[in-house]
Amino acid sequence: MRYEVERKFLVADAGWRAGAVSRRRLTDGLIGEFAGGKVRVRLDEERATLTVKGRREGLARPEFEYEIPRADAEAMLRLVCETWRIEKTRHCVPHDGMVWSVDEYGGALSGMVLAEIELEHEAQAVALPAWLGREVTADPRFRQSTLLRLAREAGRPVTLCEVLAAPM
Repeated sequence: MRYEVERKFLVADAGWRAGAVSRRRLTDGLIGEFAGGKVRVRLDEERATLTVKGRREGLARPEFEYEIPRADAEAMLRLVCETWRIEKTRHCVPHDGMVWSVDEYGGALSGMVLAEIELEHEAQAVALPAWLGREVTADPRFRQSTLLRLAREAGRPVTLCEVLAAPM
C-alpha cells in the first residue's frame, strides 16, 4: 500500500513560470467521498486512472491508484461525475532538487492556482520557492470537493478571496 505525503500552497506570483519544464492537461472527476477519503477518476493525454484516497493523518494518506481503459474514464466523467469535474493544467517546476506541481485550474475553478509537493516522509525538509504563498495543506477550503461546491453554489468560478472568506 502506498501513502501519499504532500503539502499544498497558494501561489503568490507567476515566478514559477520561468522554471516550468513540462505541463499536462488533467480532468479529474469526483466519484464519491467517504469518512475523509475520496474516489476519483483522472484522465490526461496519456493515461486514465481510478484512485481511492483514504483519510489524511497529518500530511499522509493511503492512496490506491489503478490504470483503467480510457473509454471507461471518459464514460465515468460523462455519466457519474457530470457536475463534479475539475479541469486543470499541471506544470512541473523543479526547485532545489525536488519537483513541484503547480496546478492552474480551468472551468468551474478558473483562475485558481495552487502548488503542491510530494514528500517521501512527513519530516522531510523542503526548500520553499520564493513564488509560494501560504500553506493550505490542512485548510479544508482548498480540498477540490470544497472548491467545486463553492463554485456550484456561486454559479460561476470562485475567486481566491471568496474561498478565503468561506467558513472552514
